[in-house]
This record gives sequence, structure tokens and C-alpha cells, in this order.
Amino acid sequence: MEYLYYIANTSLTLRVVDHLRTHTQLPVRLVTVIHQIDGWIVKIKMSQSLTAKQHGDFRAFMSELGIPYEPNIRIKMALWGLETGQSPLSVMRRYQVAVVSHGQPSREDIEAFRTQFVQGLGYCPEALA
Repeated sequence: MEYLYYIANTSLTLRVVDHLRTHTQLPVRLVTVIHQIDGWIVKIKMSQSLTAKQHGDFRAFMSELGIPYEPNIRIKMALWGLETGQSPLSVMRRYQVAVVSHGQPSREDIEAFRTQFVQGLGYCPEALA
């Protein structure tokens, strides 16, 4: 079971990651976080199907923070590359995407990316707020 969402900014993306880390009853297999100039793409893959109630609750939570996302071919290929074991660095080079985190949900990776990005720019864009 997979969920793919577009999230508008960093603080909402961090809320998703925190939710996944604290709700241990969710069978999260891996989480991929990709940054784009206008927001974040978050893919959550479960190791098994959720119950109907879990699925409904999780979709409701995710819909409060973002919108379901239909990726373009470049993002589809990047996500496929990560799932087939290609390194995040290789995927970033090949598909020109910023893979911020792949594997277990990582708040630290997202915060470090935001800090480095903002330092490089000298200001904080809305998507990184």
C-alpha cells in the first residue's frame, strides 16, 4: 500500500514524519521525501495493507496536510530508481531531483536540508517555512 502526497512546506512535512514515527501501529516500510521549489513530495510505502479504519484515518490525516499527488515521469522514474536500490545521490544526478530522505522517516534529514538550503540562499522561501 502506497500513499503519495504533495505538501506545501517544511513544517507540514515534519508533522507527517512525526506522525509516522509516533504511530508505531502503522506498518511503515519506507518514506521518501523529495523537495521541489514549490513544496515537498512525500511517498509512504506500507509493508502490509492497512485495515479500512487505519486507511481512512491515515488518508484523512494526510489530506489535512497535503493533497494526493500524481507525479510526472521524472518523479516517477526517480521514485522507481530509489525503490530498486539506486542510491539517492545517483537518482538526484540522473533525474535532477532533491531526494532529502529515503528509508525510515527522518526529521533530522529534512531539518538539515532546510538549514543548508536557507543558508545558501540567504533567506527562507515559503516552501521551506
